[in-house]
Amino acid sequence: MNSFILTSFPPSQPTVLFSPFTNPTSPRLTSTNPPNSLTRKHQHHRLRYRVSTVRCCSLSSSDQPSTNSDVFGGKKELTGIQSLVDAMSPPVRLAISVLVFSGAVAAGYGLGLRFGGSRNAGLGGAVALGAAGAGAAYALNSCAPEVAAVNLHNYVAGCDDPVVVKKEDIEAIANKYGVSKQNEIFNSELCDLYCRYVSAILPPGSEDLKGNEVETLIKFKNGLGIDDPDAASMHIEIGRRIFRQRLETSDYDADIEQRRAFQKLIYVSTLVFGDASTFLLPWKRVFKVTDAQVEVAIRDNAQRLYAFKLKSIGRDVDVEQLVSLREAQLLYRLSDELAEDMFREHTRKLVDENISTALSKLKSRTRGVREASHVVEELDKILAFNHLLISLRNHPDASRFARGLGPISLLGGEYDGDRKMDDLKLLFRAYLTDALSNGRMEENKLSALNQLRNIFGLGKREAEFIMMDVTSKVYRKRLAHSVSSGVLEAAPSKAEFLQNLCDELHFDPQKAIEIHEEIYRQKLQQAVFDGELSEEDVKSLERLQVMLCIPRETVEAVHADICGSLFEKVVKDAIAAGVDGYDADVKKSVRKTAHGLRLTRDVAMFIASKAVRKIFMTYIQRARAAGSRTESAKELKRMIAFNTLVVTELVADIKGESSSDSTLTDPATKEGDVQMDEGEEWMSLQSLRKIRPIQDLSGKTSQTEITLKDDLPERDRTDLYKTYLLFCLTGEVTRIPFGAQITTKKDDSEYVLLNQLGGILGLTNKEIVEVHRGLAEQAFRQQAEVILADGQLKKARIEQLNELQKQVGLPSQYAEKIIKSITSSKMAAALETAVAQGRLSIKDIRELKEASIDLDSMISLSLRENLFKKTVDEIFSSGTGEFDEEEVFEKIPQDLKINAEKAKRVVHELARSRLSNSLIQAVALLRQRNRPGVVSSLNDMLACDKAVPSQPLSWEVPEELADLFVIYLKSDPAPEKLSRLQYLLNISDSMAEALRGSGDRLPDGAEEEEFVF
Repeated sequence: MNSFILTSFPPSQPTVLFSPFTNPTSPRLTSTNPPNSLTRKHQHHRLRYRVSTVRCCSLSSSDQPSTNSDVFGGKKELTGIQSLVDAMSPPVRLAISVLVFSGAVAAGYGLGLRFGGSRNAGLGGAVALGAAGAGAAYALNSCAPEVAAVNLHNYVAGCDDPVVVKKEDIEAIANKYGVSKQNEIFNSELCDLYCRYVSAILPPGSEDLKGNEVETLIKFKNGLGIDDPDAASMHIEIGRRIFRQRLETSDYDADIEQRRAFQKLIYVSTLVFGDASTFLLPWKRVFKVTDAQVEVAIRDNAQRLYAFKLKSIGRDVDVEQLVSLREAQLLYRLSDELAEDMFREHTRKLVDENISTALSKLKSRTRGVREASHVVEELDKILAFNHLLISLRNHPDASRFARGLGPISLLGGEYDGDRKMDDLKLLFRAYLTDALSNGRMEENKLSALNQLRNIFGLGKREAEFIMMDVTSKVYRKRLAHSVSSGVLEAAPSKAEFLQNLCDELHFDPQKAIEIHEEIYRQKLQQAVFDGELSEEDVKSLERLQVMLCIPRETVEAVHADICGSLFEKVVKDAIAAGVDGYDADVKKSVRKTAHGLRLTRDVAMFIASKAVRKIFMTYIQRARAAGSRTESAKELKRMIAFNTLVVTELVADIKGESSSDSTLTDPATKEGDVQMDEGEEWMSLQSLRKIRPIQDLSGKTSQTEITLKDDLPERDRTDLYKTYLLFCLTGEVTRIPFGAQITTKKDDSEYVLLNQLGGILGLTNKEIVEVHRGLAEQAFRQQAEVILADGQLKKARIEQLNELQKQVGLPSQYAEKIIKSITSSKMAAALETAVAQGRLSIKDIRELKEASIDLDSMISLSLRENLFKKTVDEIFSSGTGEFDEEEVFEKIPQDLKINAEKAKRVVHELARSRLSNSLIQAVALLRQRNRPGVVSSLNDMLACDKAVPSQPLSWEVPEELADLFVIYLKSDPAPEKLSRLQYLLNISDSMAEALRGSGDRLPDGAEEEEFVF
């Protein structure tokens, strides 16, 4: 329900609710001095009659009137005097009025003269009868407007169609009785007739407008010749009546009906008066409605009218209908956006009907060929309708057409939603199946399918899935027919034949290849159902491979998958039998399956390797979870035995060889491994020499083709190998009560198992050598660190290290490297300690450098920088006054291997700080009478000045600066030093000469003591 209709209007204006339909400002209604009582009573009676008549018409307006008498009422009869006036023309009526007045005056004068006997009596009688005659003449003329109004009513009521009322006829009636159309009574009758017709032509609240109401009202209004303000007041009056009835009713349905009637009145009134309705129809002021509510009323009724107009639009819409729709839209004042939405909704409903019909046929229980054709027909109607709308949208005169032309969309309709999407997919599948019914896909059908997909709103993947499913079935059917009929086999080019078949169906060749592979796979599964492939099966599969153009790689992959799964089951059963269960029957089963399934050796080995490696990983996990090295070694030994007794036999059976004929491949000789250039040198390692035998005591060989090289990282494999190597070196450790343990040494046969373990782990020769070398280096380093605990390498210790090297079998270059590493680390610690404690000078550094000691690795950069600062500080506090720039800025940083620029900045910073400190120290020593100390401090100041030239210094007591100069003068300095000191102490040349001649200014000890006391 519209918001403004629900608004209750305050009943605070009774004149609005109960005012009559005539103009409330009319002088006829407000006149208080009528000419005579007869006329006043008559007019009052006429007014009451008209009001009651209109109310009655309004109350009975729910039924559409069928005759004019129902609208305007029956014809009215004239009274006696009105009939007399009706028979007279205006001139005759005027002449009679003059005669009556004249006769009355004459008769009165005669009677007064006759009975009064005097002239005055005669004049009195003339006045009296003249007044009566004038009243009679006025009464006669005043009936003329009423007579004209009665004739106007009878004229309009007598017309078969009120629309044919002519303005000329109305004016003729007014002129006949000498009445103006602006006369109150005549104009009131015009308003009354117009009000009755408006009330009758507007449908009841429950009914919608027919669309011709506005045109009819405009014609009737123009025919009556009623002015727009008077006509607008009638529309407002009808609105008051509807509003009053809404307030008086207590029924909800009746209230809704009256509200809709009020909406229709606003809409029709707005269209009747056009732009003038904004000031002729004061809805907001009279009924307290807003402009927005008026717009809603106009919009809703315009939509109803346009919807009624759209009902005539079918699937065969033409140009004339679209132009008519556009004109109706503009007439109804409906916006383009709403018109577009309504047109699209209408077209969507038409399509929904086709879809519903097609679905009912598709889901019918008695579905047959006829029903399927009906489904396609309905979908063709949708496509034709969609094509028509698209072509009309591209028409040259499309701007004159109704808005909303374009492709059909189901959005917002009955079939918009996920629940209905399955039904649309069924229809799409049905249409696609029909398009492929002749075994090929036509171009027009493919275009139609794309349009249908867009109409249904199917996603690209969804449509492709359906098309792939249906087309795959058709492709399989045609392919089967081509194979069974021999057409494919007889084709000179199988690939070209299959490509043409895909082109005819618009089928993806890649999907066709997948279908070929699936067909081959099914054929192979049927062939190996009994566990092996016969010669006939092989030939049949080869024939199928050639016809379907299946690549060799694909065939091998399919065989590896299907035959491999069967062979994998046999291999797993053989492995599950364990060390004791791998007997002759198992060996026979493995050989039969491996060769009966026509598996290549590589494929068979790959399958066996995958199963065996799973068992190997089980042993590895147990070894890792063991609580001790001995337990881990036992698990590894079980894995080695499993590899020797089961896996080796399995590999031989797969290859079709005897295990006694097969030879064990040493990991050191495997292809791709790096050969040992230093092999003879490493033969000094006893542990490495012992793994060289390749057969154990029983003469069994061990396979090395299946390894864990790709299953474990290199570090894990070397750790496992190292664990078993340590077990071979240390033996089995058995714990006994009281915390003791017994170590049982093993013989050299454990090293043969170690060699087999290296093969299982996939270790290369280089990796095995690295493990053995690592253990040897570890053992040598542990003993060498004890021997070289203080970092000093003496002759006796060198002999001990040589003996240790022979014991572990470590080559001399690796032993020397370890010894150098130990001594270097010990020396580095000692050097860092010396630097930190200040016991190492630049001289010591240079001696170490001459001894080829790498200071970079032994002394950190921060310590070397600290050593440089300390050296520079010593130069600035040496008391010599010397500063060698080359030594400080270049040589020392080079010896310490520090940055020269950074070292230079450090020197400058130290010189600036030491310069002022040296002056303060010199003055302090002066006051202490320490002449050598004063000279030393002044030399330090000169050294700092050489590093960073300074400006003359200032001091609060100039005499003290003079004393410093005198003391330094007496020390026999170099002339250049004395001159520079004079400059720094800011002593002029004249003063310097005076100080040279003054001698020693400092008092001796007695004078000082006298001065103090």
